[in-house]
Amino acid sequence: MRVADVADRPMVANSASVVLAGTQTLRPGRVVAKTVQVTEKAALLRSLHVPGAPLVLANAWDAASARIAEEAGSPVVATTSAGVAWSLGAPDGDTLDRDLAVDAVRRVVAAVSVPVTADIESGFGEDPTGVAETVRRMVAAGAAGINLEDSVRPIPEYVARLTAARAAAPAEVLFINARIDTYLRGSGDLEETVARAGAYLAAGADGIFVPGAVDPAVVAALVERIPAPLNILVWPGAPTVTELAKLGVARVSLGSGVAEAAYAVMRRAVREALSSGTYTSIADAIAYGDLNGLIGDGRP
Repeated sequence: MRVADVADRPMVANSASVVLAGTQTLRPGRVVAKTVQVTEKAALLRSLHVPGAPLVLANAWDAASARIAEEAGSPVVATTSAGVAWSLGAPDGDTLDRDLAVDAVRRVVAAVSVPVTADIESGFGEDPTGVAETVRRMVAAGAAGINLEDSVRPIPEYVARLTAARAAAPAEVLFINARIDTYLRGSGDLEETVARAGAYLAAGADGIFVPGAVDPAVVAALVERIPAPLNILVWPGAPTVTELAKLGVARVSLGSGVAEAAYAVMRRAVREALSSGTYTSIADAIAYGDLNGLIGDGRP
């Protein structure tokens, strides 16, 4: 795995991109302070992508789930685009309003002290200009990283979107995880996936996310042939974190799985209460006082 090729890539400052919409009304000193904080969090996020010692992320969808993730020990909070969309009454799949998506990330960032990496679907924009605007606003909201999916678009089309995203936020401000959907929605072809990864890294991606690829032989081949930190999506039955670590994976994500499980509790509780009149579905809940204290512990 030639991760060092990417890790050692020079990072060129772009101060015009760093002072973004969310900071324009602040005094100059506060703009600098916020920029430094964003840079530090992005550097921390980058440093945690270690092949063989993966960053493990149980994705959050609102401020409360983000605080729970941080309190439970997660060094980074990642959002799930599906969970965020569902919590706001929209289906997953590029239907959520950009303003709502940005506001959700802003609330998550305000709730935690660790870096936040935001799943922005395919960029909440019809073209590269729209993607760049989304990225600028996500960084202004405090995001230290993003996932940007290719949706199996033609490579040149996605590269244009990724290039715009990179131009909107330099590497020292934002870790860009380029998601390749070949195993999730496409051919499942290794050669195509590797080719896409190479093009995306050349366009400025920092990491590569290949959801749907869990076969150990496939994962090992991806690790060997992609010169960047590899992110794998997991679910019950997928290889364990330990097994993926041995293969050289650098990031493991639960994606929308935790949100799906939380909503399943809601459905079970309703059905149980309406049918048997009992309440065992909520027996393992976090105690009211604990959760209320967690949310109100003095964070901004």
